[in-house]
Amino acid sequence: MNVQVQLAVQDSAVPEIPTIVSWVNTTLLATPHHLTEITVRVISKGEMLNLNSRFRGQKAPTNVLSFPSEETPNIETGISGDIAVCAAVVRSEAVEQNKTLDAHWAHMMIHAVLHLCGYDHINDVEAAIMEALEVQVLDKLGFGDPYNIC
Repeated sequence: MNVQVQLAVQDSAVPEIPTIVSWVNTTLLATPHHLTEITVRVISKGEMLNLNSRFRGQKAPTNVLSFPSEETPNIETGISGDIAVCAAVVRSEAVEQNKTLDAHWAHMMIHAVLHLCGYDHINDVEAAIMEALEVQVLDKLGFGDPYNIC
């Protein structure tokens, strides 16, 4: 698995690149997938606003977006995907939700990778499956359940 991290913003709240890569790889070990390459791009609110507006019709920046590539016929090496994560939104959400920055970053990376692996949360059943996987991977990484905050 090839994981690349691009830093399009300078932000002291962004985890070290090897940490981000380890969160992605730990997630991939927890679920079947055909991914061979993932690019994580850490971006500004402006860039995220543009992406969220263009691809989801939302007029506000969000924390993370996943972009699975379409399979190309006759390529047997698997598929790739891209993740865009907004450092400023993740930071503000961590504060609002009273979470550590690393715990929220890890959760967002796990969530995004699971989307690339085909998981979703469109309905309650799919959401329960995806959230259970998120909690399982977070536990392996030493973080608590983000859905059970007291």
